Amino acid sequence: MSVFSHFAKTKVSRDVYPVLQEILDKYFERLVDDLEAYANHAKRKTIEKQDVELLLRRQGLVPDGVPVNVLIERYLPMEYRKLLIPVATSGNKVFPKQ
Repeated sequence: MSVFSHFAKTKVSRDVYPVLQEILDKYFERLVDDLEAYANHAKRKTIEKQDVELLLRRQGLVPDGVPVNVLIERYLPMEYRKLLIPVATSGNKVFPKQ
């Protein structure tokens, strides 16, 4: 929940976190269901970047014309950016070491 506390403008009581975790679990379950439906509709077996962008736009979470990677860089702390955009910190090495 460090991401939540990162964005919270005030202190958060510890008893909030279990409730918040339950809500987030439900949200992400529905998010995955919707993304799978988008991929299935496009006759694909893989969820792609455009599926995520479309869903976030439809939910009003991403304004038109703003790429997801820009939003990641703008709003997430570096440790999460590294997870979501690994090439950003890879020293221009496209393939990770195996």
